[in-house]
Amino acid sequence: MTGRRAFLGMSAATAGLYALGPATGVSLAAAAPSAAITLPPPITAAERLARIAKAQRLMRAAGLEALLLEAGSSLVYFTGVQWWRSERLTAAVIPVEGEPLIVTPEFEEPSIRESLGIAANVRVWNEHESPTALIADWLRARKAGGGPVGVEDTVRFFAFDGLRRHGVATRDDAGVVRACRVLKSPAEIVLMQAAADITIAAYRETAPQIARGMTPGDIGDIMSAAIAKRGARPEFTLILLGEASAYPHGSGKPQAVRDGEIVLMDCGCTVEGYQADISRTMVFGEPAKAQRELWDLVRRGQQIAFDTAKPGTPAGAVDDAVRAAYEKAGYGPGYKLPGTSHRTGHGIGLDGHEPVNLVHGETTPLAAGMCFSDEPGIYIPGEYGVRLEDCIYMTADGPEWFTVPPSSIDAPFA
Repeated sequence: MTGRRAFLGMSAATAGLYALGPATGVSLAAAAPSAAITLPPPITAAERLARIAKAQRLMRAAGLEALLLEAGSSLVYFTGVQWWRSERLTAAVIPVEGEPLIVTPEFEEPSIRESLGIAANVRVWNEHESPTALIADWLRARKAGGGPVGVEDTVRFFAFDGLRRHGVATRDDAGVVRACRVLKSPAEIVLMQAAADITIAAYRETAPQIARGMTPGDIGDIMSAAIAKRGARPEFTLILLGEASAYPHGSGKPQAVRDGEIVLMDCGCTVEGYQADISRTMVFGEPAKAQRELWDLVRRGQQIAFDTAKPGTPAGAVDDAVRAAYEKAGYGPGYKLPGTSHRTGHGIGLDGHEPVNLVHGETTPLAAGMCFSDEPGIYIPGEYGVRLEDCIYMTADGPEWFTVPPSSIDAPFA
């Protein structure tokens, strides 16, 4: 672990061992001051240009003339432009050769240029004009090969349809965007490591403050503040108490911390847009025997997933290995409850959930640079659930943890 973090250029936060207690919430069994977490630099223009060059090579091989991207994570990935989706189209067109085109409303141009991280041709449109007509005219003026424009799979229908109505041949992007984004660079891994380190440090600060009667909102506010003060952006704080922990994304029923009940926290943050997603399950007070046994089984499931995730292994085989072990323990089969009702893991990067997934039937071979959550939770409807989630990244030699999984239900942050 020390060598890996040194290679990544990150400082390791000092581990603290916590024991939840009904009188004071969480008592600190052993602790040391956490080392400061240095935020890594953002993605450089040179790296973004290398991404575009790779996309252009893939486009050429697929017979695409250009690639259409909308505001969102793929636009950030290739251009640095951080914008939101609205009825007013902001988009990028990456041609098979040459500089990208950025299209945006004229009154938004100064704001768009603030985050634009590469040289690009920026063209604007006014409220009475058509942005897709502008793109079509630009493509025709290039007098290029006349091949189709590949449309990234999250682009909204009105943008795709607008190009088509203006005579532009369109098709799917032939997997170009996915092929670029699924393999993370060392710089991306470092940013994700920082997000993970900050999230764990925030957990260690938050856990001792959990007290009887607190609501999910109370705990979430503490966690979000602990993340923000470390320089990251809180992304989500899902807090599930008692029976709500039996439902992976919770319940709308009133919840409060009670003696002997599960506290399940699923939280994450972003650093320069790159995400962390970490879950911990604890008990407020002394865990019951059944709670301990289920927690231990889920931790074993996490390790089975990690040990199965070898380069070249189909991603679905990771899910299958965990599910087979759980079935032997009496859970399932398959996705049936009590058991694991969701996939073992999802891809992660600029989006909290992105391809490839560790899910039954996924044939994509695991490869160095892929990043996943590892979260084979088990849920017992009407009672409680246990989810432990740490993320991994693939290397040529196998997976590595972004965060060290906990050792026991009594030491959830070790």
